[in-house]
Amino acid sequence: MGAAAQTLASSVNTYSPYSMYGMGELATPGNAIQRSMGGIGVAMFSSNMTNMMNPAAFGFTPRQSFLFNFGIDAGHYRNNQPKYGTTTTEIKTAYNSVNIHEVSFQMPLAKGLGLGFGLSPYSSVGYSMYNDDLTPGIAGNVGRVRYQYYGDGDVTDVKIGIGWAPFTKFSVGVSMIYYWGNIDRSYNAMVSDVITGSGDFSSTVGTDTYDVSKIKAQFGIMWSPIFDLKKERILTIGATYDLGGPIEPDVKKYVYVDNLLTSVVREETEKSLPLRLPSQIAAGVFYQTPSIRFGVDYVYQDWGSQNSDYLESGGRGVHVAYTDTHAFKAGFEIIPRRTDVSNYLNRISYRVGARYGDYYQTFGGSKVKQLAVTAGFGLPVKLFGRSSVDVGFEYGNRKPANEFIMVGDKKVGMVNQNYFKMSVGLTLFGEDRWFLRYKYE
Repeated sequence: MGAAAQTLASSVNTYSPYSMYGMGELATPGNAIQRSMGGIGVAMFSSNMTNMMNPAAFGFTPRQSFLFNFGIDAGHYRNNQPKYGTTTTEIKTAYNSVNIHEVSFQMPLAKGLGLGFGLSPYSSVGYSMYNDDLTPGIAGNVGRVRYQYYGDGDVTDVKIGIGWAPFTKFSVGVSMIYYWGNIDRSYNAMVSDVITGSGDFSSTVGTDTYDVSKIKAQFGIMWSPIFDLKKERILTIGATYDLGGPIEPDVKKYVYVDNLLTSVVREETEKSLPLRLPSQIAAGVFYQTPSIRFGVDYVYQDWGSQNSDYLESGGRGVHVAYTDTHAFKAGFEIIPRRTDVSNYLNRISYRVGARYGDYYQTFGGSKVKQLAVTAGFGLPVKLFGRSSVDVGFEYGNRKPANEFIMVGDKKVGMVNQNYFKMSVGLTLFGEDRWFLRYKYE
């Protein structure tokens, strides 16, 4: 099996053969600040940026303020795979993408009560692959048969929630999450260099469209055992729980079959798909002073437990199952001197991070490990202001545990994927004077 090479920029958020199944590739949540720090944020206490990863953070939205974030992602993907049926010839592909990553805002409703709203990608599908049937009986009696597989689409995470901080050190929150989008997956079986004229062969084109519309809930908590404003240091512990449940998209299947004698069109509509979204448990710790901030997160998703009876089968009989995932994230930020009037470089935020975990699917019994290292910086818009332009970079690798899997009696090479991402975010802090009515203008 091979992947068709593509190098032009596209609005598709990913280009990965691993997105061929299920919900596709899952996006890393968070804004440009959080993702440049390894994707942490469950316990990130901040009064000058949106945090959609834990609804409890909404309760700490400052009075007379408005927090807004807008971010764009650009990605470059490189896939390496041994050619189907061989162990020596390698196929390489590359692809670029550019798209909006997150739009979010937070605003106060009352003292200790805040509202948060955000739009961000939950999962993305993007691939173009093919394999040729080299079976002697087919090639000698019919001709060249090529199987092609295409896919694209996204599922968006629309979140709205409320956070309540009854005490300075403690907050709880709840969000309603609406998953919305569609995914198209197409396959072609094309015959060329025809040998026979009997009309016994056929070319087939099929498209499956999944329309996703599902609501879930998320609950969060934050507690600061250390909240020392005199020494300006805060230690925060946070946790979230996401409900799981069936996705139940509308599935439309369209098939067009053509041979030398006749054409057939078939259209079917299914009301549900057995795939279920996982429950998720996340916990984190975050510490900050005026000069440094760092934290760690752990995330568990029970994909395997929710989908133990669900098995997909892709091209050439590759069996795809679901597995529970564990992810570990860590991030660090330093600001040399936030209030340095003479040197702008000292007011810049410098960030690094990393994360490690499992992909939520197995392929032919082989797990896939995911590793990413991140870096970035935040450029303050003005002196003593809290608004900033944030730039982040990420290098990631998806590596299968087994280099080859068996499909029938053939050795099939797994895909080793490397990618590079750049994110740019605009963080705006609505300072007090935005909400003041001046007596004189």
